Amino acid sequence: MEHLSLSSSLQNEIQTDNSGLPEKKIGSQGLRKKIVTKGISWQTPFPGDEVEVHFNGYIEGGASLESSRDKDVPFKFKLGQGEVIKGWDEGVATMKSGERAIFTVPPNLAYGEAGSPPLIPPNATLVFDIEMLSWISIRDLTGDGGILKKMIMEGEGWATPRDGDEVLVKYEARLETGMLVSKSEEGVEFHIGDGYLCPALSRGVKTMRKGEKAELAVKLSYGFIQKGNLAPDIESNIPPDSSLTIQLELVSWRNVTAVTDDKKVLKKIVKAGEGFDRPTEGSRVKVIYVGKLGDGTVFDRKGTDGEPFEFITSEEQVNEGLDMAIMTMKKGERATVTVDAEFLHGHDISGKLPANSLLHYEVELLDFIKVIVQTA
Repeated sequence: MEHLSLSSSLQNEIQTDNSGLPEKKIGSQGLRKKIVTKGISWQTPFPGDEVEVHFNGYIEGGASLESSRDKDVPFKFKLGQGEVIKGWDEGVATMKSGERAIFTVPPNLAYGEAGSPPLIPPNATLVFDIEMLSWISIRDLTGDGGILKKMIMEGEGWATPRDGDEVLVKYEARLETGMLVSKSEEGVEFHIGDGYLCPALSRGVKTMRKGEKAELAVKLSYGFIQKGNLAPDIESNIPPDSSLTIQLELVSWRNVTAVTDDKKVLKKIVKAGEGFDRPTEGSRVKVIYVGKLGDGTVFDRKGTDGEPFEFITSEEQVNEGLDMAIMTMKKGERATVTVDAEFLHGHDISGKLPANSLLHYEVELLDFIKVIVQTA
């Protein structure tokens, strides 16, 4: 920081504070804090976050220091990265949005025995009036700086996608040179873990909420490109192990549930059902479903709104994979179910399918009645 001389009025403003709130100790190294204006939320910034503050200060018993208020330009820095004195890193980390506080910083958390000539003498205690304006959250998603995520706009709710979920994102990826390598304005769908574009895309989106916008700074191996997603003229110009900056928006996602441990039956919820109850073995269910092959060819269709298809679960009236998936559904739920073709073994169509085929069912569970167990 620069050390700029100010009028004594700002120093007097700090010294004559009469907010009535008690002064508190922060940590165990002598830092003290007195809140002047309480914050408007419960959240505080994390190490690595980019914070924006207004401040002014002075040497205890001495000269005034630099002031962002005097310049009318907020001061920005990354918290906990050594860009400011230790007293600031420790003190600002305790602040909430909109909070204003006075910090008394001992020499060991400021400029120490050496001081900072010519203005700050050795062993000087400093006093700062700091107002927290805002901060942008920056997270180290890999713990080694390989993927840094800066939140640009908060999302809705609290839930985030999981491995295997199908996400719809919009993104723009550029090299360090600024060269655009891939972009999706209309949005693209992929399953988390499939490695779409680069490993960082899945890692980043798993930390995001619906509607959230973020910027990913991606280094070296976390940024290598799956070139099948790029135009040929771009592919030839990308150096190996390219670092990237990715602007990313999570538009929406659908939970994908593994019905079987081997993941040969997967269920993706399209519309949530009612309550918590689900069919069990022997339940009478009413459904509508359409079965399609990978190319969209319809090979099975059962039930309509006016006349749903009824069957008893676990009695081999539909293929086993679909049967198991329906027993995970709630009344009114709509889902798409992906089933490995091995579950059609013995059916008329099974011999017509290529090896490793997948069957895709669009299913709605209209209603069900559980079996009543008679007791003696």
